[in-house]
Amino acid sequence: MDSNSTTLPVEVNEYSLKNFMSTVEVGANQKVVFYRKDADGTEHDGTTLEEMLRVSITRLKDLNSRYGCRENSLAITHMEEALHWLNHRTAERTKRGVEGKPTV
Repeated sequence: MDSNSTTLPVEVNEYSLKNFMSTVEVGANQKVVFYRKDADGTEHDGTTLEEMLRVSITRLKDLNSRYGCRENSLAITHMEEALHWLNHRTAERTKRGVEGKPTV
């Protein structure tokens, strides 16, 4: 490796989420796998943070329509803001021609 090369950290793209109120110890988790693209261009299927936010916003809006409260409304606003900024970042990267590349 030459002195201009940068070694990227290994990307963690798989997470195990505990099932809510599960009484089963084994198999009481759900797996979430995020999209990944290796340095050689190999792509691995998975979801995105943006999609996780969209699902979370939809879920919380549904809950808030039935059990509304200020905290839910604030959480929705902040998740929508986070989604906005992630989409803004993607649009800017696309304009610069660096979307999908390991470039800042």
